[in-house]
Amino acid sequence: MTAQIINGKAISDQIREEVKAETAKLQQQGIVPGLAVVLVGEDPASKVYVGSKEKACQQLGFYSEVHRLSADASEEELLSLIDRLNNQTTINGILVQLPLPKHINEKAVIDAISVDKDVDGFHPESVGNLVIGDDSLLPCTPAGVIELIKRSGTDIAGKHAVVIGRSNIVGKPVASLLLRENATVTITHSRTANLKEIAKQADILVAAIGKPEAIDASYVKPGAVVIDVGINRLADKKLVGDVNYEDCLETAGAITPVPGGVGPMTITMLMQNTLKAAKKAHGIGV
Repeated sequence: MTAQIINGKAISDQIREEVKAETAKLQQQGIVPGLAVVLVGEDPASKVYVGSKEKACQQLGFYSEVHRLSADASEEELLSLIDRLNNQTTINGILVQLPLPKHINEKAVIDAISVDKDVDGFHPESVGNLVIGDDSLLPCTPAGVIELIKRSGTDIAGKHAVVIGRSNIVGKPVASLLLRENATVTITHSRTANLKEIAKQADILVAAIGKPEAIDASYVKPGAVVIDVGINRLADKKLVGDVNYEDCLETAGAITPVPGGVGPMTITMLMQNTLKAAKKAHGIGV
């Protein structure tokens, strides 16, 4: 039996319509959510991402600022800009596009962003709130993964979820969010013994390792939900995930494609975070 294909584009569009409707209501009260994106240097992929975020803001009725600094901009210059945006009332969310040039300390930059405007969910206080279950702005890709699972009809509570990958950006936070949804969670990684056997026990399998098509059907329990967070470009320019999609299609119960699965969700969840931050800044219940 062929797996249900989890359509990230359709789910992303559905969430954007919800955000757009809520933004329109806020605008009637004179409130416009505002997002500032900061790009340092000329990284081609980063420029594409920044353009997508700018476009999403326009489509949803947000106020948007893009600050482009040269690759040789100093750390002091960047921190000064963040300080100004922290104090700017028209801005509810601040996102500094990563990676940064090597002479800039990434942690110092993340720590400088006001936790109330940390729409990437990377600030240590945001991460702490996520782990202990307090309200916080959630990291966008992991939050998108949870929405994909829930909105495609899977109840997470009571399921065994296995996360392959332990990065601070995806692996660890997605494990915390699955735990928050009452899954039993196992985190595996490159040093895990018997990784394949552990993965095969999963009702929900999340792959986030950055290795093209590394996870084939031998890792997948029949009927499992497979979420592929990886985006890898092969030598022939083809985009593939961390999961061998074609190989797993007959074994999985539901699966995300690449592209068109997790990818569309990331910017959408960023917009949702910006909306949430705007509501909080104006004392509106979220």
